[in-house]
Amino acid sequence: MSVMERLNQDLKQAMKDKAAVKLSVIRMVKAALKNEEINKGSELSDEEVLTVLTRELKQRRDSLHEFEKAGREDLASKIREEIEALLPYLPVQLSEEELRQIVREAIAATGAASKKETGKVMGAIMPKVKGRADGTLVQKIVSEELPS
Repeated sequence: MSVMERLNQDLKQAMKDKAAVKLSVIRMVKAALKNEEINKGSELSDEEVLTVLTRELKQRRDSLHEFEKAGREDLASKIREEIEALLPYLPVQLSEEELRQIVREAIAATGAASKKETGKVMGAIMPKVKGRADGTLVQKIVSEELPS
């Protein structure tokens, strides 16, 4: 079952269950996907759908960070619920140890010898972990693994 079919099915179920947060999140995601489809001019591939879902999750995580920093627990709890509703549509996230192993392999494969070559290493890693790891975390691990 494609992600779009699953979203449509879950939308109907959320309406029946009167699950307001899940319903809202699914509608926002579907709108973002539709906008992307219109911009592209054709149907989205599974990889493009994953890119949009990842972008939606990142926006919510950024909002969560800002709300927590500002002490707005009321808004932060709403965003946490939205994140929880969005996670089932994304692939299982890699653990930090799995990510470290991928980073070490990429450093060896690219021959990177210093932090100046972070971009080259990131370019090798990101296609492999697309949708399964947060780019900020990947960059943090790359900078820890590369010598100064």
